[in-house]
Amino acid sequence: MASEPIRDPVKDNLLTPKNAAFVIIDYQPVQVNSIASMDRQLLINNIVGASKAAMAYGLPIVHSTVNVKSGLNKPPIPQLRKALEGVPTYDRTTINSWEDVEFRAAVKATGRKKLIMTALWTEACLTFPALDAIDEGYEVYVVADAVGGTSVAAHEAALRRIEQAGGKMISVVQLFCELQRDWARTETVPAFMNLFIETGGTAGIQFSYDKG
Repeated sequence: MASEPIRDPVKDNLLTPKNAAFVIIDYQPVQVNSIASMDRQLLINNIVGASKAAMAYGLPIVHSTVNVKSGLNKPPIPQLRKALEGVPTYDRTTINSWEDVEFRAAVKATGRKKLIMTALWTEACLTFPALDAIDEGYEVYVVADAVGGTSVAAHEAALRRIEQAGGKMISVVQLFCELQRDWARTETVPAFMNLFIETGGTAGIQFSYDKG
């Protein structure tokens, strides 16, 4: 069996390293410690995995924090700072990052119309910029198992609101697989495998690789 010729990675309807940007907002200690919609360690594992995928596949990354410069909040959790080493952050005061001039300019500067969005909390710092981005013609893909809210109800209501506006829900594993797409793209297979190992999803994918 042979793979078909690689589709145009810019025009592809699916996510590719050439048509998407990764947006990550407010994974800071206070926000992480307030999450009640999922296990916090799993949340950390997933957002670190998603961030490492963005780095491994060379996606443009826009990373924002809130109130670090003012001293009211702390920098992102250390696991994330390590995963995103070398990536600049855009600190802001607005709850809605889309209302921050530098953040919005950084998103536009990526030149990508598909935005893979992650943020804490789902009900505020994810929902508001997602809705604004959709309104401005972007395609928004929310990594649903790498975001969290202050309650299950708040998280789920926020995801529904984004989806009703046209946003698309994806998972961390789906993100890995969609960016890789073909085992024949051997240059990124080692990173692809490591992403699964580090996020605990190795069994099925290792079998597929060994047999495929």
